[in-house]
Amino acid sequence: MQKGVAIEERDFFKDPFSEAEIRGFLKGRTASDIFAWRSPSFKALGLEAGSLSDDDLVRLMLQEPRLVRRPLIQIGDELIIGVDTRALERVLGGR
Repeated sequence: MQKGVAIEERDFFKDPFSEAEIRGFLKGRTASDIFAWRSPSFKALGLEAGSLSDDDLVRLMLQEPRLVRRPLIQIGDELIIGVDTRALERVLGGR
């Protein structure tokens, strides 16, 4: 029998991430990994993806939370970005 997993949900539109939190998610990743490239909010900016640095992407995510790819699921040290059922099964399978 598996033990339950405590879930803490956060509406980051009401409680936005700080720069330290966003950078904490990156740990070995680029900001591009958690950036919502397909978001209408990004398309409305009219920016070219290739011209943006990690610092630019972090700044944009701080200004517009819709540019953070969702969901972000933190389980221990593991961060699951977007809807990734295989990663969830892998991480939760051992619990």
